[in-house]
Amino acid sequence: MTIQTSICRLPASAALSVLLLASPFSAAFAQDVPLSRTAGDAALKWGGCPDFMPRGCEIAVLHGDPAKNNADVFFKVPANAVIPRHWHTSAERMVLVAGEMHVTYDGQPSAVLKPGTYAYGPARMPHSATCGAGGPCVLFIAFESPVDAVAGGPPPR
Repeated sequence: MTIQTSICRLPASAALSVLLLASPFSAAFAQDVPLSRTAGDAALKWGGCPDFMPRGCEIAVLHGDPAKNNADVFFKVPANAVIPRHWHTSAERMVLVAGEMHVTYDGQPSAVLKPGTYAYGPARMPHSATCGAGGPCVLFIAFESPVDAVAGGPPPR
């Protein structure tokens, strides 16, 4: 974990790259081949989240290298989990796969995501979320830039 003026940063290039290399899909990431996965796929390799995320949070890399542009992941949290305010260097394109998630971006009204709901999150825009009580939330996220998650709000430009 890297500390930058009391901001926690997900070491995506380290932890998730190790996850990729240990994965049976590592050969698939080296070449561009068709791929389909469900959130319940037993072949998915789930790894941990940054320390500031709730207990039980997991990430599975679906496609790409999380240390490079254009990686796709499943992000999973347990029912009733509170995802603290954070931001990403990258914009996020998301579809909720399971559960019900309430997401709030700074200065915007909360959005309620249900399975099949698409959401877009601009780069560097702080947000927080809560997973509903009905079961775990699984969110598909397509990152444009390398995968990261930074607690709090972004530093001034």
